[in-house]
Amino acid sequence: MEREALNRLQWRCTRRALLELDLILGKFLAEEFPGLSEDDKQVFAVLADMEDHDLWPLVNGTEECEDARQAAVVAMLRKSEVRRPQ
Repeated sequence: MEREALNRLQWRCTRRALLELDLILGKFLAEEFPGLSEDDKQVFAVLADMEDHDLWPLVNGTEECEDARQAAVVAMLRKSEVRRPQ
């Protein structure tokens, strides 16, 4: 992913209306994103483009993703969030 695209993605991940999504997406971008496949990086970018009211239920588990690729990346987000030290 080009630097400019990564900068835009970082902006989208850390300038959310919901602080919870800021924290989860920002942490995932910094710690897990570099190790993702290019396909998973693109799926993550699509998720980051979603409105908070659509994304938050997927991340917190109150709704399930209909798209299998998105579901896999959301599962990674959830796993990453759970590992966060308290």
